[in-house]
Amino acid sequence: MFRKLILLEWKSFFRSATMGKEIAIKLLIGFFALYGIASMLVLGIGLRFLLIELFPDTEPLYLANQLVVVWFIIELVMRYMMQKIPIINIKPFLIQNIKRSTLVNFILTKSIFSYFNIFTPIMVIPFAAISFWQTDFSFLQISGWTISILSMVLIANFLNIYIEKKILDNKLLFALFFGTIAILYGLEYFEIFLTTQFVGNIFNQILLQPWICLIPVAIVIFLFKLNQRNLIQNFYLDAYLKTESNSFDDTEMAWTQRFGKVAPFMQLDMKLIWRNKRPKTVLYMSLFFALYGLLFYTQDTYNESAMWAFVGLFMTGVFMMNFGQFIPAWDSTYYPMMMTQNIPMKLYLHSKATLMNFSILIMTIATLPYGFFDSKILILNMACAIYNFGINVPLLLFAGSFNKKRIDLDKGQFSNYQGTGITQWLIILPLIGVPVIIWMLLKYFGNFYIASAVLAFLGLIGFLLRNYFMNGILKGYKTRKYAAINGFKEQNA
Repeated sequence: MFRKLILLEWKSFFRSATMGKEIAIKLLIGFFALYGIASMLVLGIGLRFLLIELFPDTEPLYLANQLVVVWFIIELVMRYMMQKIPIINIKPFLIQNIKRSTLVNFILTKSIFSYFNIFTPIMVIPFAAISFWQTDFSFLQISGWTISILSMVLIANFLNIYIEKKILDNKLLFALFFGTIAILYGLEYFEIFLTTQFVGNIFNQILLQPWICLIPVAIVIFLFKLNQRNLIQNFYLDAYLKTESNSFDDTEMAWTQRFGKVAPFMQLDMKLIWRNKRPKTVLYMSLFFALYGLLFYTQDTYNESAMWAFVGLFMTGVFMMNFGQFIPAWDSTYYPMMMTQNIPMKLYLHSKATLMNFSILIMTIATLPYGFFDSKILILNMACAIYNFGINVPLLLFAGSFNKKRIDLDKGQFSNYQGTGITQWLIILPLIGVPVIIWMLLKYFGNFYIASAVLAFLGLIGFLLRNYFMNGILKGYKTRKYAAINGFKEQNA
């Protein structure tokens, strides 16, 4: 049966109406996958020697064990954002004499062959082989350690599937999941409880007692069975539809009424974001990137460099950029219907601008703690936020008038190029490149404060001229109205 299912997957791909586009995308992904595999192989061969050079007094295996928990959390987050959950079109199979358990097992087995599960073994196996050659650890000990690490890869794989299918729809569980990660990071940062050392000691014990590797193997089997049970129980067409209909909140979002005439449009946008996978992923990704500054603000190398301006613009405007570049494609499903209603286009655009401005405010507040690293960071982030308010929001609205590719809201954000056109690539330069260059030049010929003040001044001027900009943007939407309607009707755009 597995052979027949694989054959059907093969035929489905080559008989698809968008086969050419899919082949091009898979070739591009394959190129980056090969590059990633080659990089991980080189890293695996040289990792032991690199760790010896950096930490000559500590066994590299023990150092690697302390990094396991960090690697696992990063991989889990990356999988959530980027890994596609394996699916099949179940409708034709529900009326066939095929056991549901067979189809579910095929789906879960298919997930094991994801390229996400290849990178770590490519690195770990050479590292383990070189460690066996250069240390006194026995073959059994190294094998037990290797099995444990590879089991962690499958744990991340099946845990990600469970999160996507179960935890993601439960707000409380989702908050607890990421709240636990945040608490563990805080305890590690303030040296109250060192999670890295705790997990490292567990894997050190696996080196000494290889039989312990059976525990992570058992966890893999448990997660497989857990996903199997979950999928079998919901293996019918309207399973998750029912779950979603029960979870939808019909609240009127009274707090949005303070935004006046745009309140109904904002309510629709917020419900659209919360009820659909792709915009919801944009929201979660934006909150995650609020931690982006930790990579740069903590390094002296980037002190008052162009990266500060880039990070400031990116963090305060991450939701604005990811959501704004697909306006009005988010509404592509019912955009033609909207154009037949008595809905002023200017009010519609104003509601999108208000939502993006609100997101900038929230992200700016979220980045305020970076001021504890340096007060200049706070000043620059404020200037970047004002620039995003005044310049980048109108710029994104203007770029949206050229969008004419529809978006399927139920598909994930990553590895999904639906709705992406030349506009989404070209808009990056004026959004981030131009303000960063302006800031760098002013800082070079003046100083940090002058550069930041000019950035904020430009944003303020743009904000004061917002009505003038909006009138020009409105003309663009009206001019290209029918091109957008025709483009949104194309299912495979």
